[in-house]
Amino acid sequence: MTKNDKTEQILQEKFMALNPIMNEMLRRRWAAVEAKTLGYGGISIVSRATGLSRSTITAGIAELSAQSARVKSNIRHSGGGRKKLSTKYPNILPALEKLVDSSTRGDPMSPLKWTCKSTSILACELKKQGYDISARTVASFLHELNYSLQSNRKKEEGKQHPDRNAQFEFINKEVKKFQKRKQPVISVDAKKKENIGNYSNKGTEWNPKGNPIKTKTYDFPDQELGKGIPYGVYDQTRHEGWVSVGIDHDTAYFATASIKRWWQVMGKVVYSNATELLITADSGGSNGVRVRLWKVALQKLANETGLQISVCHYPPGTSFCPKIEHRMFCHITENWRGRPLTSREVIVNLIGSTTTTTGLSINSELDESSYAIGIKVSEEELAAVCLKKNKFHGDWNYKISPNRLK
Repeated sequence: MTKNDKTEQILQEKFMALNPIMNEMLRRRWAAVEAKTLGYGGISIVSRATGLSRSTITAGIAELSAQSARVKSNIRHSGGGRKKLSTKYPNILPALEKLVDSSTRGDPMSPLKWTCKSTSILACELKKQGYDISARTVASFLHELNYSLQSNRKKEEGKQHPDRNAQFEFINKEVKKFQKRKQPVISVDAKKKENIGNYSNKGTEWNPKGNPIKTKTYDFPDQELGKGIPYGVYDQTRHEGWVSVGIDHDTAYFATASIKRWWQVMGKVVYSNATELLITADSGGSNGVRVRLWKVALQKLANETGLQISVCHYPPGTSFCPKIEHRMFCHITENWRGRPLTSREVIVNLIGSTTTTTGLSINSELDESSYAIGIKVSEEELAAVCLKKNKFHGDWNYKISPNRLK
């Protein structure tokens, strides 16, 4: 250990002992005394040992040199100092998230996301909107919004669809059109099936030390309790959600039954004048783009609600991109981490009690209905659906009107 290292260690011990009882003025003047005592290079040594900036120590030296009672006592009053930008601009976080949202990439199920836009470009964009902000502050706000800077990872298999980005842009435009007309926009999907019973669940939660929750060694499904099938509906405008927990099969009729329950309990209450509904969904599963029964079930839903239903599917290979995945499902997973899902009621209650600091609220209900699998849809039944395909990728984007409007 060199002489300077020993000196820094001694100064660090002094500082840790005195710091709790020193105010700002006393802290910088003490640091100034130590620096002057050390002589040449003293400011750098004290700065490294205490973490105080060189400018702070230099200011202390200037105050000591003045030898005057007129030196201003620069003790910050409670609440003093420059106000946070989030206080000056209360809408800056939503504005920043809106900028990066259209280019969000990565796995949205993870609370960590990353953006392809640089902080300097984002700062320029925000300045155009009237926010005086630096690139460094943008980086701090991105961390606050749970974004992180990440490198590429080789994980993708196969080729991306050539119209992938165009479809994302199309969906974004459709969502904005519906929201401007005050028509409901929802994101739907089925969450992973969960074993019901005393099974281990990934994650940790606080428990008395040395007293972990004991669960079954093997994850063979309980024949009596079976599995829970959460199907979610996320209102993209109001940041609210609905989850039906099924116990039978994840079929197209189960999916539309969940949407119908959302509409009856939540949707039509806040969208009393709605005549249309936009559904964004991935391309697979019970609401898949090639599932004939999905379109037949939507026709039944349109007839029962009287709504003209527009559907936009995300391109193949982007199953984690729908809003519901990273705006609702990830928070549900976080809420029940490390806790065995011992009963159907536990699943429903844990989902329903999920909240976030951004105001997310979720209603949840058990769906004990049976949904048959293997239903075949004939060409005649499919032709009876009042379906109108969009000019751009009609297989991904289409409308289904109630029969009475045909």
